[in-house]
Order: sequence, then structure tokens, then C-alpha cells
Amino acid sequence: MALIKTVRNKTPEYGENCFFADNATIVGEVTMGNNCTVWFNAVVRGDVHSITIGDDTNIQDGAVIHCTYQKSKTVIGNRVSIAHNAIVHGCTIHDEVLVGMGAIIMDDAVVHSGAVIAAGAIILPGTVVEANSIYAGVPAKKVKDTGENMKEVIKRTAKNYPMYATWFKEESNS
Repeated sequence: MALIKTVRNKTPEYGENCFFADNATIVGEVTMGNNCTVWFNAVVRGDVHSITIGDDTNIQDGAVIHCTYQKSKTVIGNRVSIAHNAIVHGCTIHDEVLVGMGAIIMDDAVVHSGAVIAAGAIILPGTVVEANSIYAGVPAKKVKDTGENMKEVIKRTAKNYPMYATWFKEESNS
């Protein structure tokens, strides 16, 4: 069972049909919508500021979601995919965004809807990522606009993770 822990009198809250892997950690001032998934070894740590996550968002294996004490909360929209080992820290991510494996998004950055943060990219503090664009590199810069194919990948990824979660729920009921 996932570690869901109260910190500083704040207990995580989450909507219907969420899946938390056995060794996921969710602590403190965290609010999640419906159909969210937090996968193996992922950490959502709202101990120093708030973390708000919309509906149909997936936090994949090894990802870390955190914030900065008394300064930068974390807000993640609907249908966002945070890929394996990504770090999302004290920033805002709007709806239908794909954050690639190992990417880092730092304090006070804003990622607008339809954007893709490439695997391994580092979004520096305060960066504003344009809607419907792909950012890559260190530090990350815009490399091109998201085409229709990539927009479909963003939607499909967000849609698939609740389905994957049902596989684990079925196994635990057997």
C-alpha cells in the first residue's frame, strides 16, 4: 500500500478512481483530481508548500513532485503525463502536457497547454514554455511546434495510464 502521510496537519486528498502503486509516497498538502495515477517509487511531497494536480494526470515511476518552502507551490493541470524519473519543482504545468523521462522543471516556470518537455530537458527557473511547443536541451529552448501527431501522443498517454492501473487493481483482486 502506498505511503500516504499527514505532515504539519495536512493530509493528501484525492478524487475517485485514483491508483497509487505500493511504494508510491504522497505526503502533506496534496490535492489530486479523479483518475490520477502515481506509480512505483514516485514521490509527491507537499510538506513545504501545496501541490495541486488535476484530473487524469499520471506521475510515472521514480518521478518527484515537490515545491519550495513559503515561495513556490506546484500546480499541475488535467491530462498531464510526468514521465519516469522527471522532477517537477515549484512550477505550474497547464493541461495536456507531456514531461519527458528525466526532465527537470524548476521553480516558477510555467508550461502552457499542449507543450512537450523532451526527455532530459532542463527548464530553468522562471522560464515560460509556449503552448503547443516542444522544448529540449540544457537549458531547454523551443525546438519546434507540436504537430497533430504529438498532440495525439499527449492525449493517448494521459488516457492510457488509468487503463494500465486497472491491470494492477485486477491482480490485487485475484
